[in-house]
Amino acid sequence: MSGMDDVDGGDGGDGGDGGDGGGSRRVPPSEERDVVERLVPAWLAETERHDPAAARRARTEWERDSLSARTAEDLATWVTARVTDTGFNEDEGPHVDGPARITPADKDAVHRWLAGQGHGV
Repeated sequence: MSGMDDVDGGDGGDGGDGGDGGGSRRVPPSEERDVVERLVPAWLAETERHDPAAARRARTEWERDSLSARTAEDLATWVTARVTDTGFNEDEGPHVDGPARITPADKDAVHRWLAGQGHGV
């Protein structure tokens, strides 16, 4: 999205409660926003191919920095389904092609960012 490169992450974080107890690295809200900004164009492009009206709605909401609950749920579902980097190498498991490299940590960052925006994901 144009003009989003200078976003500082704002107050989109939830402040966190310390995390999941699993020792995973807690990503600062600004980095969560960076992950979201990297993945949203791929999500919008894929949505455009399958449902142009939904893509237009989602793009408008994204540009206004005001995702509806439905759009937030669509993004959360998409990023969960598109995790492409599972830590497997070619000998250990399948290589999943996708529109962008999406790790489980990226998925978690998107989900945390959406929750920080007030969405139940």
